[in-house]
Amino acid sequence: MALRTLCIFSLVFATLNMGAQQLPLSSDLSPTADSLLTESATPVDSLTLYTAFQDDPVLYRLDSMLVQLGLAAKESLRTAMAVDSTPAFPSDELIEQRMALLDARSIMELRYNSTVHRFIELYVKSRRQQMARMLGEAEYYFPLFEEALDRHGLPLELKYLAVVESALNPQAVSRAKARGLWQFMLPTGRLFGLEVDSYIDERHDPVQSTEAACAYLKQLYHMFDDWNLALAAYNSGPGNVRKAIRRSGGKRDYWEIMRYLPRETRGYVPAFIAVNYSFAHAEDHGIYAEPAPYAYHQVDTVMIREAMHFDQLGALLDLSTEELERLNPQFIRKYVPASAVEGGAIPLVLPMAKAGLFVSFQDSILQLVALERERKEALGLEEEPVVEQITHKVRSGESLGLIAQRYNVRVTDIMEWNHLRSTVIHAGQRLSIYSSEDKGGQVASVEKKPILVESDETADVYLVQPGDTLYDIAKKYPGVSADHIMQWNDISSARSLKPGMKIKILKNG
Repeated sequence: MALRTLCIFSLVFATLNMGAQQLPLSSDLSPTADSLLTESATPVDSLTLYTAFQDDPVLYRLDSMLVQLGLAAKESLRTAMAVDSTPAFPSDELIEQRMALLDARSIMELRYNSTVHRFIELYVKSRRQQMARMLGEAEYYFPLFEEALDRHGLPLELKYLAVVESALNPQAVSRAKARGLWQFMLPTGRLFGLEVDSYIDERHDPVQSTEAACAYLKQLYHMFDDWNLALAAYNSGPGNVRKAIRRSGGKRDYWEIMRYLPRETRGYVPAFIAVNYSFAHAEDHGIYAEPAPYAYHQVDTVMIREAMHFDQLGALLDLSTEELERLNPQFIRKYVPASAVEGGAIPLVLPMAKAGLFVSFQDSILQLVALERERKEALGLEEEPVVEQITHKVRSGESLGLIAQRYNVRVTDIMEWNHLRSTVIHAGQRLSIYSSEDKGGQVASVEKKPILVESDETADVYLVQPGDTLYDIAKKYPGVSADHIMQWNDISSARSLKPGMKIKILKNG
C-alpha cells in the first residue's frame, strides 16, 4: 500500500505543475512523498498544504464578464436611491388601488382587507431591515423559483410563499422542526422525494425543495380547486382545511372558513397577499435591496464524482467553507458524500469563476482527493465522517446549548431527535445524540456496516437501529428499495419500524 501511495503521489505532483504550486513546509523546502506519509509531518488533511489552482486569465475574464451582466445598471440605480429615507405611509385608498392592480394581473385572488393591511404594515414598517435583506436574497432565489413554477405550470406569485415560510433562509428551522426555504416536515419531504440522511438534508436544498414544493402545491390545488385553500392546506395540512370546510357548513371560500382554521393559518393567506404587495411596492416605501453575496446568474453547478470535504475543495479553489455552506446548505456535515448510484455524481453549487476553475482542473482535483484518501487509509485515519449514536445523560446545570456545543450539533437537532417541545431539560434525563464528532472525547466508535443478526446464501437479517428508516436501510443494499423491505417483511406502514426489530433482506429478491 505504501509503495502504491508513493507512486500515486509522484503522478499527482506532476499534474500540479499545470496550475497549482505547493506551499513550503519551511522556508526553502517543499513536502516530499515520504514526509506526507508520516502523520506527524502533516495536518489531518494534507490538501491544505497546497495553494489553490490558478485559472487561465482569459477564461477568468470571461467568467467575470458573465457575472457582471446587468450589474452596472443596478448599481447606478442604487446610487440614485435614498436608502435611508422613509416616506410617509400611504393612505388606505392608495394601498387599495395598488392591490386592485396586483389582483387584476394575477391568476390568484389577492384580496385587500383590514387583516391584509396589518400584515403590510408589519413588513414595510416594522420589518424594514428584514425586507431589505429579503429583497437582496430574492435576486438569488426568485429566478430559481420562477423557473420551476413556470415549468410546472403554476402561478409565479407562489414564489412569495417562501418569504412567508422561511424569510428566504434555506437554513430556517421552525418550532415544529420544519426545515428549509419551503419548510418541509420530514415525512412530507420524503413523500415528495426529498432525501434526508446523515450527510444530506434536501429540505435545505434550494433546487430540490423547490421541486418538492411545486409538486405539493400542484396536488393541493387539484384537491381544493382554489389557491387560497391550497395555501392554507400547505400551512396546516389538507386535513385541517377539510375539517374547516365541514364546520363552516360546506363553504369553500378561505375568508368564510378562516375562523375554523388553526390560529396560525388564519393569518397565513393574508401574510402571503401582504408579501406580494410589499415586494411590488418596496421602493414606494423607501425600502431597497441589501445586496446579497450572489445573484442567480453568478453561480453554476458542477458534478462531484468523489466524496470530499468542504475544506479540501475550498483549499484547492481558494474558496471559504462559509461560502460553500451558504451555496450548498443541504450538506449538513460540510462533506459531499459519494453518490448512492454507481458511477453517479452529486451536484454542488459554486461561484461561476470557481466552477470554471473546477472544470479546468477536475482530473487533478479528483486525483488529489483520491490520493488523500489513500494516505489516510495508510495512516489509519478516518476519511468519511462517522455518524455515531450517543446516549447523553444530562448533568445538573447542563443546558441544551452546552450539550450541543460539546457534540458539535445544533440545539434544534437535539430537540428533533428527542421529540422535545421546548429547551427545558432536567438532570438525569437521557438524550439521543447523532454526531460525527465528540469534543469531550468520550464517544466509543460504532460499526458503520449494517448490523446483522444472521446471514446465509438467501438473506441477511438486519437489526434496526435507533433513527433508522426503511429508506436508510434500503440504501445499504444495492438494488433494494423500501417497498421491497416492506413486502419481504409484511410491513404495512413505515411507522411500524422500531429499534430492535429484525428485518429480512433477500439477496436474490
